[in-house]
Amino acid sequence: MKRIYLALVCSLFVSVPAMAQDGNPQQPVSTPATPAAQPAPAAPAAPAVQTAQPAKTLPDGRPIAECLTPIEGMSCIPGGSFIRGADNDPHKHCNQSSYNKAYVSKEHKAEKDYRNNYPQQTIWMQTYYIDKTEVTNEAYNACVKAKKCEKDGPKYVDYDAPKQPITGLSWYNAKKFCEAQGKHLTTEAEWEKAARGENGDLYPWGNAPSSCENAVIMDSKGRSCGEIKRKGAHPEKGRVLEVCSKGASRYGLCDMMGNAEEWVADWYTGSYEDCGADCQGIDPKGPCGGGEDKDGRCGRYRHKSVRGGSWYWEPEHATGIHRRSHVPSNDPAHHFGFRCAASQEEMQKLVGKK
Repeated sequence: MKRIYLALVCSLFVSVPAMAQDGNPQQPVSTPATPAAQPAPAAPAAPAVQTAQPAKTLPDGRPIAECLTPIEGMSCIPGGSFIRGADNDPHKHCNQSSYNKAYVSKEHKAEKDYRNNYPQQTIWMQTYYIDKTEVTNEAYNACVKAKKCEKDGPKYVDYDAPKQPITGLSWYNAKKFCEAQGKHLTTEAEWEKAARGENGDLYPWGNAPSSCENAVIMDSKGRSCGEIKRKGAHPEKGRVLEVCSKGASRYGLCDMMGNAEEWVADWYTGSYEDCGADCQGIDPKGPCGGGEDKDGRCGRYRHKSVRGGSWYWEPEHATGIHRRSHVPSNDPAHHFGFRCAASQEEMQKLVGKK
């Protein structure tokens, strides 16, 4: 019996696998002779997350101006960079009756590739201001009445309601109207940043396509999203609707997509690549720096740019990258509208007049 008792006592000092809570044996426990484990060295602190800060200066070192409180009817577009153009626009078979093809190379004509918005580039803008809506018949007629503008405008009936955008006028008269207001006709770069924001969205509301929910365009319902002319011939061709009928989007702007296509200030080029340095850098104004030669033209350039799509065309024309061209005299007449912009200096003067 003594031998059995001693064997049992000795067995108590043999390492027995401890049982985990799940009933599985753990690893044998270490003997007391093993030194206590040293605490692990502290892990290095994680670097602080850096939040992107808006640029405070332009690439040439000039400070980016703070937004002033603009006059009624205008929005401030903060200065900084934005993504302009595209490298892969799928809409390359444009069937609009414009003069885009006059600037297309022989190779692209053979391929029927009429894309005109490449390459995608980063462009810088000083702070500026832009009209929230397209200029209306009411506003334009007031300028005519004040003898500051030339009589011009809609060429068809049911396009002349006070709150509809004025259409059918020449580029020259659009420019004259803006200057009469102490502003300028929106440049192509100003228009595109206002339409796309700084990150290159395709639309003023993001990247969801244009539809009758957010723009006055042509879709399965018909032109003007099924809104027919109330009087005159060809009611099925539709008409422009009152400005802001679809509500405001980025920067509080209306109708950047659809309703009336919009004249912009720049001479039209076959692409930004074709334009070169005049379409790059800070506040680009396009060929000839937005000016003209002694013939009232700009070298080989003869047409002005038009942006934004319209009530007459399909959704693929109503994007922030789509470009079209036409002769500035608007002869033969197209239903183009426009909006004005103001530089920081122009806005300071306009605010001072209030």
